[in-house]
Amino acid sequence: MAIKSLTSLSLLLLLTITVLFSSSSAHNITRILSKHPKFSIFNSLLSSTNLAKKINHRNSITVLAVSNASIGGLIGLSPKIQRRILSVHVILDYFDREKLQNLKSHSTIVTTLFQTSGIAEGRTGFLNVTKFANGRIAFGSAASEAHLVAKLVGQIVARPYNISVLHISSIIDPPGIDGPHHNNTPPSPLPPAPTKADAKAPPPAAEAPVIKPIAPVIDAPVTEPVPADAPAKDSSKVEPPKGAEDDKVKSSAGRVAIRTGIGAFMGVALIAL
Repeated sequence: MAIKSLTSLSLLLLLTITVLFSSSSAHNITRILSKHPKFSIFNSLLSSTNLAKKINHRNSITVLAVSNASIGGLIGLSPKIQRRILSVHVILDYFDREKLQNLKSHSTIVTTLFQTSGIAEGRTGFLNVTKFANGRIAFGSAASEAHLVAKLVGQIVARPYNISVLHISSIIDPPGIDGPHHNNTPPSPLPPAPTKADAKAPPPAAEAPVIKPIAPVIDAPVTEPVPADAPAKDSSKVEPPKGAEDDKVKSSAGRVAIRTGIGAFMGVALIAL
């Protein structure tokens, strides 16, 4: 009987410890921020982008919250870009104010939730946490050409090694985080490579001047070409063309007839007088 009572007591104690451990380790970022009205916009964006669920399912996590007065730059962005930027504000490790003040190195690189998305390029999924000599803590993207843009304002909630919620002064927007990650639009086709025919094709020739044909000389005698091996004829011995003598005789006879007619006409005129 005593053994059964001891066993029951042990089981009850184990169950109690389990419940207490679960209660202490569980957290709800929406409920935490709902107690701080000046973070209502940040809290609403965590819920609308489904990041609140991811935060609630992780342990040893730090949330960098931005107040309503400093979150204006996120309002007009698309939900996709809002999710990317907000996931940079979730550090996958526990950092409360005390732990930050005890950092040994001047700058520390920490991993954010955006790094687990699979679309982080370069070092956009990491943050640079810097502690200055005066104790001031600043945050910025670890991406190239990024700067420290936010400073630690205060601690909102600290549950050691479970969840820490810190208040920072402004949004951390890594350069290039709003770029076309995994864009499904095909790239513009490259121009076709030149073929051999295109490479050897000569440049277009300039227009040749239009040469007007020379008008043929009227009545010019056509001289047949002389063969190359035939000796040239003496131009002084060229015979007149056939029929030239007949034309000459006819021309002389015509002149005689005209003169005879004129003489007869004059004779008749004198007789009449």
